[in-house]
Amino acid sequence: MLFLLLIIIVKQHQSNAQGLLKVSGKQIVNEKGRNIILRGVGLGGWMLQEGYMLQLSGLGMQHRIRAQMVELIGEDSTRTFYDTWLANHTRRIDIDSMKAWGFNSVRLPMHYNLYTLPVEQEPVAGKQTWLEKGFQMTDSLLAWCKANNMYLILDLHAAPGGQGNDNNISDRDPAKPSLWDSEANRLKTIALWKKLAERYTNEPFIGGYDILNEPNWGFADLVNDKNGLNEKGNEPLKQLMVDITKAIREVDTKHLIIIEGNGWGNNYNGILPPWDNNMVLSFHKYWNFNTQEAIQHILDTREKYNVPVWLGETGENSNVWFTEAVRLLEANNIGWAWWPLKKLGNNNPMQVLSNKDYDKVLAYWSKRGPQPSKAEAYNGLMQLAAATRLENTIIKRDVLDALFRQPFSRSTLPFKTHVIKNGAEVKAVDYDLGINGAAYQDTDTADYHISNGKRGGNRGRVYRNDGVDITTDPAALNSYIVNHTAAGEWLQYTLDVVQGGKYKVKLNYNANKENGRLSLYVNNSNTKKVTVPKGSDWQALEINDVELKKGANTLRIYIDSGEMDLRSLQFTTVK
Repeated sequence: MLFLLLIIIVKQHQSNAQGLLKVSGKQIVNEKGRNIILRGVGLGGWMLQEGYMLQLSGLGMQHRIRAQMVELIGEDSTRTFYDTWLANHTRRIDIDSMKAWGFNSVRLPMHYNLYTLPVEQEPVAGKQTWLEKGFQMTDSLLAWCKANNMYLILDLHAAPGGQGNDNNISDRDPAKPSLWDSEANRLKTIALWKKLAERYTNEPFIGGYDILNEPNWGFADLVNDKNGLNEKGNEPLKQLMVDITKAIREVDTKHLIIIEGNGWGNNYNGILPPWDNNMVLSFHKYWNFNTQEAIQHILDTREKYNVPVWLGETGENSNVWFTEAVRLLEANNIGWAWWPLKKLGNNNPMQVLSNKDYDKVLAYWSKRGPQPSKAEAYNGLMQLAAATRLENTIIKRDVLDALFRQPFSRSTLPFKTHVIKNGAEVKAVDYDLGINGAAYQDTDTADYHISNGKRGGNRGRVYRNDGVDITTDPAALNSYIVNHTAAGEWLQYTLDVVQGGKYKVKLNYNANKENGRLSLYVNNSNTKKVTVPKGSDWQALEINDVELKKGANTLRIYIDSGEMDLRSLQFTTVK
């Protein structure tokens, strides 16, 4: 069954790794000079946890999460948890699966503390103590990428001291000197990159060095512009990146160096022109429109400086947004790395599942419940560490389809096989896979709040990641319903009918606000228009004499008016 889940081979526009990547004008090319579009994903949450990935609020930095664990289960058990987490979260099977799905690259968000000691723990000030853990993990990941002909991009996600005021991202402790407040932290950052470059200088499957993730620091005005969005000079950031580049080039003249601007990667004021002839500009994109205008700033920068650009991080939205983004990016010859591969949450290729004891831990940490026992807390955390293994996650077929097939195709596919015979039931949430307007129609499909101030999209954020609103079924465990329907919306189902003829279709619904109207279309022909009576609870609406042919049929439910919840359709043969 596991391998059946993994075989989600979609129509791919895939580039195979063929030697070192390098810059050729505005393109990233391989050693044969072939243009390469990187289609990758970031391994967020592996070396560096962010609170939201664990469904935490208010405990976003990893060092705080760890401290809370120590209070509950003790230092030894906490160390066991993290050892297990690191061993389970990303393994060879994850990279093999990513390759099968269509990815050709991996972005590794590194936490410096797996490679070297924090400056305050160094036995001799100014000396660098190297830790094998991080290097060994990177070596293993590189071997898995090489086996799959995939590029590995190293990303310093948590730099010594922390590189921004968005503390969760870099595990920054504001009680200690930041990267920008400490010469020792800056020197350690430079030394770490030189050490990595020495180790991987001859590795053709290292795609590049993403030297500092999402710096966000108000150098000129730390009070009113703490994240550096309006920074005009960026002198400390540029100087550090120049110094890192120099250290890398002392030992490695081959690999791409990838830089990011201030303000979470997008503010390049004062940083350019590039100071290296094998450099790529990264930008990050979240929650804005997927229009040419939305990326025009980076296209203009690419043109002005004749340098390639790469979308180093994006995601955390609906499938509609994902499909729009990939279509836009690839039309403009921009590669991408989605974020993240897996987490507790729905809008990524793999969903990590919680457990009852971990839910108790979350409730206690958020002051919604009593303190769990040490045994409960330890069991919940260890179950969570086990849940990160690929075979224990839910593979989100709809997300993968949105990334790789839907940007280039209007065709639909069955989300599940619906064999229709007497008594067969189809869950309303199991409508077809495909783009909005082909597999379904929804009027509020994605979160564009950076562009329009509205946090729209899938309100339920469970089961599937399309624009369709889905929530848990209050009447059944591990079951889901479509809700918040609106006039003009519809859902399509591909049916495999065993015996052609007339059927009675019983729609299980709840319309507690108003009477509604819906239409049933079979094979693109209007079959029935029916009234959906208002009621205080779930009820069945019978639609009689629905003609289905033997074999493949498409059935669409159109919401003509009214808001209703939909649970299922049941098919009964008419004699």
